[in-house]
Amino acid sequence: MNKTPLHPVTDDHVRAYNEDGVVCIRGQFDQDWIERMLAASIADMERPSARQIVADDDDDPGRTVAASHMSRKNADFMDFVKNSPAAEISARLMGLDEVRFFYDQLFIKDPGTLAPTAWHHDLPFWPLDGNHVASVWLALTPVSQETSGLVYVAGSHKWGKMYRPIPAVPVDGFAFAEAESYEECPHFHEEFDNSQYRYLAWDMEPGDCLVHHPLAVHGAGKNASNSQRRVALSCRFFGGDITWHGHRTVFLIPGTEDETNFDVGKFPANNSVFPVVWQAGT
Repeated sequence: MNKTPLHPVTDDHVRAYNEDGVVCIRGQFDQDWIERMLAASIADMERPSARQIVADDDDDPGRTVAASHMSRKNADFMDFVKNSPAAEISARLMGLDEVRFFYDQLFIKDPGTLAPTAWHHDLPFWPLDGNHVASVWLALTPVSQETSGLVYVAGSHKWGKMYRPIPAVPVDGFAFAEAESYEECPHFHEEFDNSQYRYLAWDMEPGDCLVHHPLAVHGAGKNASNSQRRVALSCRFFGGDITWHGHRTVFLIPGTEDETNFDVGKFPANNSVFPVVWQAGT
Protein backbone atom coordinates (compact mmCIF):
# COMPACT_ATOMS: atom_id res chain seq x y z
CA MET A 1 0.00 0.00 0.00
CA ASN A 2 1.43 3.34 -1.03
CA LYS A 3 2.34 5.87 1.69
CA THR A 4 3.11 8.75 -0.67
CA PRO A 5 0.95 9.97 -3.56
CA LEU A 6 1.24 7.91 -6.74
CA HIS A 7 1.44 11.15 -8.74
CA PRO A 8 2.63 14.66 -7.84
CA VAL A 9 0.20 17.14 -6.35
CA THR A 10 0.61 19.82 -9.00
CA ASP A 11 0.44 23.60 -9.06
CA ASP A 12 -2.80 23.24 -11.03
CA HIS A 13 -4.28 21.15 -8.22
CA VAL A 14 -3.27 23.80 -5.67
CA ARG A 15 -4.64 26.58 -7.85
CA ALA A 16 -7.99 24.80 -8.24
CA TYR A 17 -8.22 24.16 -4.50
CA ASN A 18 -7.52 27.81 -3.70
CA GLU A 19 -9.77 29.28 -6.38
CA ASP A 20 -12.69 26.83 -6.40
CA GLY A 21 -12.52 25.46 -2.86
CA VAL A 22 -12.38 21.90 -4.18
CA VAL A 23 -10.26 19.77 -6.47
CA CYS A 24 -10.59 16.26 -7.84
CA ILE A 25 -7.31 14.33 -7.87
CA ARG A 26 -7.19 11.05 -9.75
CA GLY A 27 -5.60 7.75 -8.86
CA GLN A 28 -3.49 8.58 -5.80
CA PHE A 29 -4.37 5.44 -3.81
CA ASP A 30 -3.30 2.01 -4.98
CA GLN A 31 -5.57 -1.01 -5.39
CA ASP A 32 -4.50 -2.47 -2.05
CA TRP A 33 -5.77 0.62 -0.22
CA ILE A 34 -9.01 0.61 -2.18
CA GLU A 35 -9.75 -3.04 -1.49
CA ARG A 36 -8.74 -2.86 2.17
CA MET A 37 -10.75 0.28 2.96
CA LEU A 38 -13.82 -0.82 1.02
CA ALA A 39 -13.86 -4.08 2.97
CA ALA A 40 -13.29 -2.21 6.25
CA SER A 41 -16.08 0.23 5.40
CA ILE A 42 -18.64 -2.46 4.62
CA ALA A 43 -17.66 -4.35 7.76
CA ASP A 44 -18.02 -1.19 9.84
CA MET A 45 -21.42 -0.51 8.33
CA GLU A 46 -22.58 -3.96 9.40
CA ARG A 47 -20.88 -3.94 12.82
CA PRO A 48 -20.14 -0.31 13.80
CA SER A 49 -16.88 0.34 15.64
CA ALA A 50 -17.86 3.87 16.66
CA ARG A 51 -20.61 6.44 16.11
CA GLN A 52 -23.11 5.53 13.37
CA ILE A 53 -26.41 7.04 12.27
CA VAL A 54 -28.69 5.32 9.77
CA ALA A 55 -31.56 6.88 7.83
CA ASP A 56 -33.79 3.98 6.83
CA ASP A 57 -37.25 5.48 6.31
CA ASP A 58 -40.26 3.39 5.35
CA ASP A 59 -40.89 5.74 2.40
CA ASP A 60 -37.35 5.32 1.06
CA PRO A 61 -36.39 2.02 -0.60
CA GLY A 62 -32.72 2.67 0.19
CA ARG A 63 -30.82 3.91 3.22
CA THR A 64 -28.04 6.32 4.14
CA VAL A 65 -25.34 5.34 6.62
CA ALA A 66 -23.12 7.99 8.17
CA ALA A 67 -20.39 6.89 10.58
CA SER A 68 -17.56 8.80 12.23
CA HIS A 69 -14.47 8.31 14.40
CA MET A 70 -13.90 4.77 13.13
CA SER A 71 -10.13 5.18 13.41
CA ARG A 72 -10.35 5.72 17.17
CA LYS A 73 -11.45 2.08 17.53
CA ASN A 74 -10.53 0.37 14.27
CA ALA A 75 -6.91 -0.28 13.26
CA ASP A 76 -7.66 -0.39 9.52
CA PHE A 77 -8.96 3.17 9.54
CA MET A 78 -6.16 4.49 11.75
CA ASP A 79 -3.59 2.86 9.50
CA PHE A 80 -5.18 4.68 6.57
CA VAL A 81 -5.03 8.00 8.44
CA LYS A 82 -1.37 7.59 9.37
CA ASN A 83 0.07 5.70 6.40
CA SER A 84 -1.95 6.51 3.28
CA PRO A 85 -1.23 9.51 1.01
CA ALA A 86 -4.30 11.38 2.33
CA ALA A 87 -2.52 13.53 4.92
CA GLU A 88 0.27 14.54 2.54
CA ILE A 89 -2.24 15.42 -0.19
CA SER A 90 -4.10 17.70 2.21
CA ALA A 91 -0.90 19.36 3.40
CA ARG A 92 0.39 20.05 -0.09
CA LEU A 93 -2.91 21.58 -1.19
CA MET A 94 -3.00 23.84 1.88
CA GLY A 95 0.69 24.72 1.55
CA LEU A 96 1.55 23.43 5.04
CA ASP A 97 4.66 21.67 6.34
CA GLU A 98 2.68 19.79 8.97
CA VAL A 99 -0.89 18.55 9.46
CA ARG A 100 -2.79 16.96 12.33
CA PHE A 101 -5.56 14.42 12.12
CA PHE A 102 -8.99 15.89 12.84
CA TYR A 103 -11.43 13.01 12.31
CA ASP A 104 -12.75 10.49 9.80
CA GLN A 105 -16.22 9.83 8.41
CA LEU A 106 -17.87 7.16 6.31
CA PHE A 107 -20.69 7.97 3.88
CA ILE A 108 -22.67 5.14 2.32
CA LYS A 109 -25.81 5.34 0.18
CA ASP A 110 -27.45 2.11 -0.86
CA PRO A 111 -28.89 1.67 -4.38
CA GLY A 112 -32.27 3.32 -4.72
CA THR A 113 -31.81 5.76 -1.82
CA LEU A 114 -34.10 8.73 -2.46
CA ALA A 115 -32.80 11.02 0.30
CA PRO A 116 -30.44 13.75 -0.92
CA THR A 117 -27.53 15.16 1.05
CA ALA A 118 -28.57 18.68 2.02
CA TRP A 119 -26.53 21.63 0.75
CA HIS A 120 -24.06 22.67 3.41
CA HIS A 121 -20.48 23.49 4.23
CA ASP A 122 -18.49 21.88 7.00
CA LEU A 123 -17.04 24.55 9.27
CA PRO A 124 -20.34 25.38 11.08
CA PHE A 125 -20.47 21.77 12.30
CA TRP A 126 -17.09 22.04 14.00
CA PRO A 127 -15.49 23.71 17.05
CA LEU A 128 -12.80 25.32 14.89
CA ASP A 129 -12.15 28.61 13.11
CA GLY A 130 -9.84 29.17 10.15
CA ASN A 131 -9.16 28.02 6.61
CA HIS A 132 -6.63 25.24 7.06
CA VAL A 133 -8.84 22.16 7.31
CA ALA A 134 -8.89 19.94 4.24
CA SER A 135 -11.30 17.04 3.79
CA VAL A 136 -10.04 14.20 1.61
CA TRP A 137 -13.14 12.38 0.29
CA LEU A 138 -12.00 9.08 -1.19
CA ALA A 139 -14.25 7.18 -3.60
CA LEU A 140 -14.23 3.48 -2.76
CA THR A 141 -16.86 2.63 -5.39
CA PRO A 142 -17.62 4.26 -8.75
CA VAL A 143 -19.25 7.66 -8.24
CA SER A 144 -21.43 9.63 -10.65
CA GLN A 145 -24.36 12.01 -10.43
CA GLU A 146 -26.61 8.97 -10.76
CA THR A 147 -25.06 7.41 -7.65
CA SER A 148 -25.20 10.57 -5.50
CA GLY A 149 -21.89 12.17 -6.41
CA LEU A 150 -21.08 15.44 -4.67
CA VAL A 151 -21.77 18.78 -6.36
CA TYR A 152 -19.89 21.92 -5.28
CA VAL A 153 -20.55 25.63 -5.73
CA ALA A 154 -17.21 26.88 -7.04
CA GLY A 155 -15.69 29.72 -5.04
CA SER A 156 -18.28 29.50 -2.25
CA HIS A 157 -15.49 29.22 0.34
CA LYS A 158 -14.75 32.91 -0.30
CA TRP A 159 -18.25 34.19 0.46
CA GLY A 160 -17.64 34.82 4.16
CA LYS A 161 -20.85 32.93 4.99
CA MET A 162 -21.68 30.52 7.78
CA TYR A 163 -24.76 28.45 6.97
CA ARG A 164 -26.85 26.54 9.49
CA PRO A 165 -25.40 23.01 9.82
CA ILE A 166 -27.67 20.21 8.62
CA PRO A 167 -26.27 16.69 9.21
CA ALA A 168 -26.35 14.09 6.42
CA VAL A 169 -28.72 12.03 8.58
CA PRO A 170 -31.12 14.33 10.52
CA VAL A 171 -30.56 14.62 14.29
CA ASP A 172 -32.99 16.48 16.59
CA GLY A 173 -31.42 19.40 18.46
CA PHE A 174 -28.23 19.08 16.49
CA ALA A 175 -27.16 22.75 16.40
CA PHE A 176 -26.57 24.93 19.47
CA ALA A 177 -27.92 28.49 19.62
CA GLU A 178 -25.05 30.13 17.75
CA ALA A 179 -25.15 27.72 14.81
CA GLU A 180 -28.96 27.62 14.84
CA SER A 181 -28.91 31.39 14.26
CA TYR A 182 -26.92 31.07 11.03
CA GLU A 183 -28.87 31.63 7.84
CA GLU A 184 -30.24 28.65 5.97
CA CYS A 185 -28.11 27.39 3.11
CA PRO A 186 -29.82 28.10 -0.23
CA HIS A 187 -31.28 25.16 -2.13
CA PHE A 188 -28.74 25.29 -4.92
CA HIS A 189 -30.33 22.43 -6.89
CA GLU A 190 -33.05 24.98 -7.65
CA GLU A 191 -30.40 27.35 -9.02
CA PHE A 192 -28.63 25.13 -11.54
CA ASP A 193 -29.73 27.44 -14.38
CA ASN A 194 -28.53 30.55 -12.55
CA SER A 195 -25.44 31.88 -14.31
CA GLN A 196 -24.38 33.58 -11.08
CA TYR A 197 -23.08 30.22 -9.87
CA ARG A 198 -20.60 27.72 -11.27
CA TYR A 199 -21.07 24.10 -10.27
CA LEU A 200 -18.43 21.39 -10.13
CA ALA A 201 -18.98 17.64 -10.11
CA TRP A 202 -16.95 14.68 -11.27
CA ASP A 203 -17.48 11.09 -12.26
CA MET A 204 -14.99 9.17 -10.15
CA GLU A 205 -13.38 5.77 -10.07
CA PRO A 206 -12.29 4.01 -6.88
CA GLY A 207 -9.04 5.63 -5.74
CA ASP A 208 -9.95 9.10 -6.98
CA CYS A 209 -10.43 11.72 -4.28
CA LEU A 210 -12.05 15.10 -3.79
CA VAL A 211 -10.36 17.54 -1.44
CA HIS A 212 -12.35 20.52 -0.23
CA HIS A 213 -12.05 23.64 1.91
CA PRO A 214 -14.16 23.78 5.11
CA LEU A 215 -16.39 26.52 3.66
CA ALA A 216 -16.91 25.00 0.20
CA VAL A 217 -20.68 24.54 -0.22
CA HIS A 218 -21.68 21.10 -1.47
CA GLY A 219 -24.54 18.62 -1.58
CA ALA A 220 -25.65 15.48 -3.37
CA GLY A 221 -28.80 14.02 -4.85
CA LYS A 222 -30.36 10.61 -4.52
CA ASN A 223 -28.68 7.35 -5.50
CA ALA A 224 -30.75 6.53 -8.56
CA SER A 225 -28.80 3.37 -9.40
CA ASN A 226 -30.56 0.06 -8.94
CA SER A 227 -27.32 -1.80 -8.25
CA GLN A 228 -24.42 0.49 -7.29
CA ARG A 229 -23.86 1.34 -3.63
CA ARG A 230 -21.91 4.57 -3.11
CA VAL A 231 -19.17 4.26 -0.50
CA ALA A 232 -16.85 7.15 0.38
CA LEU A 233 -14.34 7.63 3.18
CA SER A 234 -13.59 11.19 4.27
CA CYS A 235 -10.53 12.02 6.38
CA ARG A 236 -9.98 15.54 7.63
CA PHE A 237 -6.67 17.19 8.50
CA PHE A 238 -5.79 20.62 9.88
CA GLY A 239 -2.90 22.94 10.71
CA GLY A 240 -1.82 26.47 9.86
CA ASP A 241 -4.30 29.16 10.92
CA ILE A 242 -6.78 26.93 12.79
CA THR A 243 -7.95 28.06 16.23
CA TRP A 244 -10.37 26.58 18.76
CA HIS A 245 -13.84 28.16 18.65
CA GLY A 246 -15.90 25.93 20.93
CA HIS A 247 -18.67 23.50 20.05
CA ARG A 248 -21.33 24.80 17.70
CA THR A 249 -23.25 21.51 17.51
CA VAL A 250 -23.67 18.27 19.42
CA PHE A 251 -21.05 16.70 17.14
CA LEU A 252 -18.03 15.85 19.30
CA ILE A 253 -14.54 14.64 18.51
CA PRO A 254 -13.60 12.01 21.12
CA GLY A 255 -11.38 13.73 23.68
CA THR A 256 -12.95 17.19 23.28
CA GLU A 257 -15.87 16.70 25.66
CA ASP A 258 -14.18 18.87 28.31
CA GLU A 259 -13.68 22.20 26.58
CA THR A 260 -11.56 23.52 29.45
CA ASN A 261 -8.73 21.56 27.84
CA PHE A 262 -8.87 23.88 24.83
CA ASP A 263 -8.33 27.64 24.78
CA VAL A 264 -10.66 29.69 22.59
CA GLY A 265 -8.69 31.50 19.92
CA LYS A 266 -5.64 29.26 20.28
CA PHE A 267 -4.31 26.51 18.04
CA PRO A 268 -5.56 23.13 19.40
CA ALA A 269 -2.15 21.48 19.76
CA ASN A 270 -3.39 18.48 21.72
CA ASN A 271 -1.26 15.57 20.60
CA SER A 272 -3.43 12.85 22.10
CA VAL A 273 -6.64 14.10 20.45
CA PHE A 274 -5.18 15.64 17.29
CA PRO A 275 -1.89 13.87 16.52
CA VAL A 276 0.56 15.10 13.90
CA VAL A 277 0.26 12.65 11.00
CA TRP A 278 2.43 14.25 8.33
CA GLN A 279 5.47 16.51 8.32
CA ALA A 280 7.51 17.68 5.37
CA GLY A 281 10.83 15.91 5.04
CA THR A 282 9.96 12.93 7.21
